[in-house]
Amino acid sequence: MLQSHVRAALDARRDADESLREALGAKKLKELRRQRNRLAEHGTLRFEVARRPQEIAQAVELFLMLEASGWKAQRGTALMQDEGDARFIRRATMALAEIGQCEIVSLHAGETPVAAGVVLRHQDRAFYFKLGVDERFAKLSPGVQLTLDLTRHLCADPSISLADSIAIADHPMINPIWRERLAIGDVLIPLRRNDPVISTIHAAIGLRTSLREPARQLVHFIRKRLEKPS
Repeated sequence: MLQSHVRAALDARRDADESLREALGAKKLKELRRQRNRLAEHGTLRFEVARRPQEIAQAVELFLMLEASGWKAQRGTALMQDEGDARFIRRATMALAEIGQCEIVSLHAGETPVAAGVVLRHQDRAFYFKLGVDERFAKLSPGVQLTLDLTRHLCADPSISLADSIAIADHPMINPIWRERLAIGDVLIPLRRNDPVISTIHAAIGLRTSLREPARQLVHFIRKRLEKPS
């Protein structure tokens, strides 16, 4: 095994509000309700779920726009910044919607979309594939607010028993909300016995992993400093 980690998941068989109370506690939920009320000052909040292909075609453009409006665009990793990536996500979401395996959830304040996420489905599992938010509302936690609505949506669906966050280990947004954990491992299988290339690949992946976490922490530190009022 090359590496392993655990990531956040949601037991969707539980009552959503009970699960959120246990995960976040009364004080944090009160703060999130305050932020939600502040967000509602920009317009009545509305949680929407796009399922049908024609709905998905519009919703995926909304998601791409939101994802490209914030820090991912600044880092050059927004899907819309690469023509091939954008074309793939459009085609994939449409194709999966046609067989009932894709939803795009969104949160609106009046006529303004503030967050959108792509949710994939397979059998009794859901996968929180991608999230995009309007960074102008960052102080009001639009991504968290959407995730709370999504949690209630998934827990109310009897066909879903588990939701996988598909997040990195210790993700600062989803970890405190979805408290179950999935163990994930990467396995490299050589095509030839004693292949020397395997050890080189193993070392390269290990180096990448060791550098990724400090870089991620630095990015979050800088973002928090920039969000603080001067």
